Amino acid sequence: MALVVALLVLLSVLSVALGALNVPLGQVVRSVLGHPPSRLVDNVIWSVRVPRTLLGLTTGAALGMSGALMQALTRNPLADPGILGVSAGASFAIVVAVAVFGVGSLYGYVWFAFAGAFAASVLVFFLGRLGRSGATPVKLALSGVAVTSMLSSLTSAVVLTDQDALDRYRFWSAGSLADKDTGDLLRILPFLAVGAVLALASAPALNSMALGDDVAASLGRRLGLVRLQGVTAVVLLTGASVAVIGPVVFLGLVVPHIARLLAQFAGIGPDYRWLLPLSAAIAPALLLAADILGRTVARPTEIQAGVLVAFLGGPFFIALVRRRKLAEV
Repeated sequence: MALVVALLVLLSVLSVALGALNVPLGQVVRSVLGHPPSRLVDNVIWSVRVPRTLLGLTTGAALGMSGALMQALTRNPLADPGILGVSAGASFAIVVAVAVFGVGSLYGYVWFAFAGAFAASVLVFFLGRLGRSGATPVKLALSGVAVTSMLSSLTSAVVLTDQDALDRYRFWSAGSLADKDTGDLLRILPFLAVGAVLALASAPALNSMALGDDVAASLGRRLGLVRLQGVTAVVLLTGASVAVIGPVVFLGLVVPHIARLLAQFAGIGPDYRWLLPLSAAIAPALLLAADILGRTVARPTEIQAGVLVAFLGGPFFIALVRRRKLAEV
């Protein structure tokens, strides 16, 4: 955990220093201490880079925790807000809010994001439970892919009929930390804080549920209440994050597996009292690294962080599916 936090601090400093205008670390320190070398550097750091970095830290932590939480609730290592349709539900609801209801403010359509995320998660779980075998990991993943494809098609149909929604959607759908300010962060911070508290508070119950529903119930866990608390946390964390930075796919899938590897290396084991905080630290590190890379490889333009995260997460997802397939054979 200390190493991950140290890496996160390093990436935060690089996020403030690097970009279309590289700012030497000495000038960054002078600006932080209140002695900026120039007005330009001061504006770049405090008006652009610092809000962008803080947004990456908070939304990355939210998406990392929501991914770990979904994998724990479903006991499915392929679970992820993007794969199970939660991000697609929030995206569709936001597009409808803009195109149909004319909502233009973040605080206005964040409520639509929550409703869409919750409706999509309920639909995926309902479809995954159909049949004799119940909600198996493979059925949940297939249901999530089907719901995501359906909602993506509906989203495309809406944005193609509304120019304002299309203009907002084109940049937002790629998943980016750019063009955001401190006000955007402050608007979603209460939702992220409540979601994080609910997620961390459910960690002991998740450890019990990992042993099976019968064992967890015999230990006094109220499974329905635990699942409701977990789903509420996922909806708050994912809905608020997607409303601001857009749908960043695969981040919630990849990070919990990295956290498990680190926990296993440290001799902790699959203890969600550590896995959730580890996921909350690793995810923003990955998101900031993708954002820094996107800013530096294509200067003076940039590649959105969501594109680079998907580029890295796609092969990881394929390898994970193949590994599980071979294990089942």
